[in-house]
Amino acid sequence: MPRCLLHLSLIACALVSSRALATEAQPQSLTFRNNVMAAISKAGCNLGTCHGNASGKGGFKLSLRGQDAAFDYAALALDADGRRIDSFAPEQSLILQKATNKLAHEGGKRFDSQSWEYATLRDWIARGVAAPNKDDVLLTKLEVTPRTAILEAGTNQVQLTAYAVFSDGTERDVSPYAVYEPLQNGLVEVSRSGLVKRLKFGEPTVLVRYLGQSVPVRLMFVEDRPDFIWGKPRRNNYIDSAIFTKLKALRMNPSGLCSDEVFIRRAHLDLLGQPPTADEARAFVMDEHADKRPRIIDALLARNEFTDYWTMKWADVLKVESRTLDETGMKAFHAWIRESVRSNRPIDAMVRDLIATCGSTYHEPASNFYRANRTPVERSVSAAQVFLGTRLQCAQCHNHPFDKWTQDDYYSWASVFSRIDYKLIGDKRSDKNDKHEFIGEQIVFLKDKGELENPRTGDAAKPRFLGANMHALAKAEDELQATAKWLTSAANPLFAKAQANRIWYHLMGRGLVDPVDDIRLTNPASHPELLDALAKDIANSGFDLRHLIRTIMLSRTYQLDNKPNATNTADLTNYSHTLPRRLTAEQLYDGIHLALGVLPQLSGLPLGTRAAQKPGPINGKTGRKGDPNSPETFLAQFGKPARQIVCECERTSSTSLSSTFQFISGPLVNTLVGDKHNILRDIAKSDASADDMVATLYWRILGRAPSKLENEHMTAWINSLKDDKRAALQDIAWGLVNAKEFILRP
Repeated sequence: MPRCLLHLSLIACALVSSRALATEAQPQSLTFRNNVMAAISKAGCNLGTCHGNASGKGGFKLSLRGQDAAFDYAALALDADGRRIDSFAPEQSLILQKATNKLAHEGGKRFDSQSWEYATLRDWIARGVAAPNKDDVLLTKLEVTPRTAILEAGTNQVQLTAYAVFSDGTERDVSPYAVYEPLQNGLVEVSRSGLVKRLKFGEPTVLVRYLGQSVPVRLMFVEDRPDFIWGKPRRNNYIDSAIFTKLKALRMNPSGLCSDEVFIRRAHLDLLGQPPTADEARAFVMDEHADKRPRIIDALLARNEFTDYWTMKWADVLKVESRTLDETGMKAFHAWIRESVRSNRPIDAMVRDLIATCGSTYHEPASNFYRANRTPVERSVSAAQVFLGTRLQCAQCHNHPFDKWTQDDYYSWASVFSRIDYKLIGDKRSDKNDKHEFIGEQIVFLKDKGELENPRTGDAAKPRFLGANMHALAKAEDELQATAKWLTSAANPLFAKAQANRIWYHLMGRGLVDPVDDIRLTNPASHPELLDALAKDIANSGFDLRHLIRTIMLSRTYQLDNKPNATNTADLTNYSHTLPRRLTAEQLYDGIHLALGVLPQLSGLPLGTRAAQKPGPINGKTGRKGDPNSPETFLAQFGKPARQIVCECERTSSTSLSSTFQFISGPLVNTLVGDKHNILRDIAKSDASADDMVATLYWRILGRAPSKLENEHMTAWINSLKDDKRAALQDIAWGLVNAKEFILRP
C-alpha cells in the first residue's frame, strides 16, 4: 500500500474510534457559549450572507461568525417580540420553526428536527435559556489533522478531524460540530463532517472553524504522472530548497536556467527600473567568468538608479503626492525616503521614524506620513496595511469576515493615533472646496487629549496595539514612540513577514501571500515555511533591504527561464518557471527613451529626469484629465498610481485597448522613433553594414543579438530602402518596441 494511502487509512481508523466516543465526550452542562453558538455557526445563520450581515436579515442580526456571544444571546433571548424563543413550548420557537423550514424562511432549511443542532437549541430553551457566564469553560485551542496533505491521483478524498482544547484541560473531538469552508471555488467539496472530496486537481485550502477559532488546512491533489522523473536541479540557497521540495511533491520539474541575455535584462529592470544599454548587455554576455551573475547583482545594487527605482516603490504606498502634502512637502518626503534607500538604512529604523516623528512637514519629512493620513482611522489602516501586510478596512463596520480582527480591535488600534493634530502655517490652497488639498507648511504634534468613539459601544475606544496589549508607557516616551518600537519588534512577527513578502513580490511578480498586503489566516502563503525563512533572514540581517534582494536574486528560482516544460505548463503559483509580466509605466517610458537615445522631458522637471525619479503627482494630476499627448498621460495609461491609497493594487499592469494604441499609433512612441536627433540618425549616417545596424538596434532595444532569420529579414529591408536608411531603421525600431519581448519583463 502506498505510504500516503496507509497514512490516510490510519487516520480513518482513528476517526472510527473517536467518532464512537463523540457523544459520550459531550459536556454534561449545556451552555450558550459552547453549545448554542456552535449550533448557530454550523447552521450558517451567522454568515455574512445571512444574519451575520452588517445589517442583519429580516430584522434579526447576529455577530459575524459567532464572534460575540453576549450580542448573540441578546438577539435571540431578549428580542422585543419574544417570538424567537418560546420557553413554554420550545418546539414552537421561531428560531426552530424557521431553521427547519416549517415556517417560510428566506435562507431555506438549515437543519432538520433530528439533528444535533435542533436538539441543542431545543434543550437550551427548555432548560431556561441560560445566558453566557463568566465562569463558562472557554475554548483555548483548536487542532486539526491533517494540517497539510499531499494526495496522489488514486486518493480522491481525505477526512479532517478537529479537536478542541478547553480552559479546564479537557479535550474532545468536535469534528461533527466544526464548520468547514473551502477557500477556493470548484476544487473540492466538503461534507458537514469534514470529509473533503476532490473535484479538480489543485491546491485547495479548507478553513476549519469552531467557536471563534479557525485553522487552515492545506491540501495538494496531485495528478498522476507515471513517467515523471525528478530532474534534481541544483539548489543555490534555502529558497530553492523550499521551492523545489514542493515542486517535487507536485511532480513538477522547474524550468532550466534563463540565458545570460534574459538575466541581464531581468536584473536591470528589477533593480534599476530600466533595461541595460547595448554595451552593458553585450559585456555581460561576453563575460566568461563563473561569478558574473553575483557580481552584476552587487554592481546594480550600488547604482543610483537602484536608489531611484526602489524609492519609487516606497513612495507609492506612502502616498507621496502634492495634493495633500503640497509640492514642498512632497519633495522633502521623497528626498527623505531616497536618502534612506541610498544609505541602506534598516527598514525597521525607517518605519520607526515614520510612526514616531512629529514636527514640521518641511523640516521633519517623516512627519508627512501623518499629513498624508489625516484621521486616526486612516493612520491606523495605513500603518497596518503597509507595515504589517494587514487589511483592516472590513472591521470598521463589523468584525472582519475573513480575519481575526474585531470591530473593537479596529477602533482600539485607531485610538493609538487619536492625539495627533496639525497646525497649518499659511493656508494657500487653490481650491477652497477640496478638503484634501493643503498648500503650506504643517506642524504635526500630539495634543493633550484625543478620543475616538467605538460606534459599537458608544464609548471612547481604549488605545491598544493591534492584537496585543499596550504596555505601560515609560515617562520618557509617548504612544507613538511606544507603537514604533512594538510595530517593528521581534514580538510582532507580522512586520518581518510583511517586508519579506513585499520584496519577494517586487522581484518575483507575485507575493508568497497574494495580494501582497493581505496576510491573514484565510489567505495562506503558497510556501509558508519559505515566508518564515525569508522573514527570519531579513530580521537577522538587521532589516537590510539589499541583503534580501541579493539572496532572492542569487537563488536558482529567480533565475529560472520563462519557458515552461511538459510538467509545469499550468503552474501559476509555485514558481516552477518565471511568469513574464508587463513592464511598469516607468519602465516603459524610461526604457523607450534609453533605447532610442532621447532624453526624457517630464512636465516641470529638468531635461533628462527619468520617470522613476519623479517625486510624485503634482496636485494629484496623473495625466488622465490633462494633455492626451503628455508623458503624464502615457504613465497614467500604463498604470502609474495617483498615490491616493496605500495599496499596491493602485498600480495596475493590465493591458487595455488605449494602452495598445499608445504603442501602435500613440504620440509618444511615434515622436521618439521619428525624433531627428535620436540614435537612428547616428546609425543611418554611419558606415556600418546593414548587419551591424540590425545588431545595434537589437542590442539597444531587446538586449540581445538578432537570430539568423531576423537578421536576414531586417537587412533585406534596409537594403531595399538604401536611399532612405533612416526610414528603414525607424520601421525596424517601431517594430522592436512593439514586440512582446520589449514590453514584457522576461
